[in-house]
Amino acid sequence: MTSLEKPDIGTTTIKWRFPAVHPEGYKFAAIAAGITLLFFLFLPELFGWLGVAITAWVLLFFRDPIRTTPRGPGMIVAPADGLVTLIVQVPPPRELIGEGALAPDPVTRVSIFMSVFDVHINRSPIGGTISRVVYISGKFLNADLDKASEENERQHILVEDGHGMKIGFTQIAGLVARRIVPFVKPGDIIAAGQRVGLIRFGSRVDVYLPAGTSPQVLLGQRTIAGETVLAVAGRDERIDGVAQ
Repeated sequence: MTSLEKPDIGTTTIKWRFPAVHPEGYKFAAIAAGITLLFFLFLPELFGWLGVAITAWVLLFFRDPIRTTPRGPGMIVAPADGLVTLIVQVPPPRELIGEGALAPDPVTRVSIFMSVFDVHINRSPIGGTISRVVYISGKFLNADLDKASEENERQHILVEDGHGMKIGFTQIAGLVARRIVPFVKPGDIIAAGQRVGLIRFGSRVDVYLPAGTSPQVLLGQRTIAGETVLAVAGRDERIDGVAQ
């Protein structure tokens, strides 16, 4: 290709395919399938078909689709699929504050609520090195409540990129969620959009944006983990939108 030639755009065909199921879901699907078999053997057929529906839902819950992550200077992508339910100014959690971590000053926190129908694989908002992973046991309040950030079972993760930008985010268990499953540990080097863990059965993820950075999403907007651009570091331009 010479310097005057341009790449041919649109010649590659992307086809939809069924997403894979994360291995964490196999045992739950097997349990649901076993119970379904018992339903068909010993109960009216209606219960058996109910078991089939539950087994299908379990497989759907643990689906792990491929995502295409945009890249660019300072780009921060959504760590979770779900609904943006809170955008507030708060100090970061004390577990993410300190030397080599986040400052105690208030920053913008974006909260993404995942229903039991959303993909529950969480992804890193930026590429870099995992510097902290802090698990805290707690309550199982409705993850949609603001106080869930401080009272629920949760796991804090801090990532630092090669330019010194640090992003903290928190996986929060909810009413139905009963376990946070980590895929990473301190010292791991990860890419933006890489899988970092999952939360079983309904939950929330909080992201703490760098100072002077406004979110590029709106309340009520749905995000796609690893694909939706949540913010661009240093860009303090608020956006407007309308629900329709």
